[in-house]
Amino acid sequence: MAAQHKDEAQLQLARSLSHIPWCEQYERMISGMLYDSLVPGLEAARFRARHWCHQYNNVFPADPAKDSFATLIARCQAELPKIIGHVGEDAFIEPPFYVDYGCNLSLGDRFYSNFNFTLLDCGLVTIGDRVMMGPNVSIYAATHETEIQSRRDNIEYTKPVVIGDDCWIGGHSVILPGVEIGKGCTIGASSVVSRSIPAWSVAMGSPAKVVKSVKPVDDVGKSAEAFH
Repeated sequence: MAAQHKDEAQLQLARSLSHIPWCEQYERMISGMLYDSLVPGLEAARFRARHWCHQYNNVFPADPAKDSFATLIARCQAELPKIIGHVGEDAFIEPPFYVDYGCNLSLGDRFYSNFNFTLLDCGLVTIGDRVMMGPNVSIYAATHETEIQSRRDNIEYTKPVVIGDDCWIGGHSVILPGVEIGKGCTIGASSVVSRSIPAWSVAMGSPAKVVKSVKPVDDVGKSAEAFH
């Protein structure tokens, strides 16, 4: 069910991000209220995101005399802050990568995603440090009412997604709106995560269910060794 009022907590989070297309419908969007996605400001933001995705996914360093995988990593890491709301240190996303807005995503340090990461970041998506994703993972913060008329009217709403530190999301998994995955979790391949998962859990299936717990570990300081 869509929210009836603006969510000041989500608005405050958005104020810490870059490239935000501030307008009334944007504030309604990230607050989980019914909103019109076709207003000019939001359409323009999505157009910029699609242009960025095309460049990110199709420009490849390909001079065998001087380029290497390290060249690709460096290029991708330089491009991510141009569209992503917040990018931590040493984050790397294998092309191809697809976003709806990009600005509503916050990535922690040492984030890694394999091929075909798809993000419908109409709502805020916050991902912690040292999170890894297999290929073809999708995160959907966007949703619709089940009543027909609002879909005819192009009205939709969102719910935020949060993934804690030290999580591993298996390939082909889908994370649905409003889900929070606690720190230290593993999500089995091809899972559909429709409900929140408590910290230090292994969950799998459709819908994903907790199958066991893992031993909690201490937090890691920012001085930890880099991933690459």
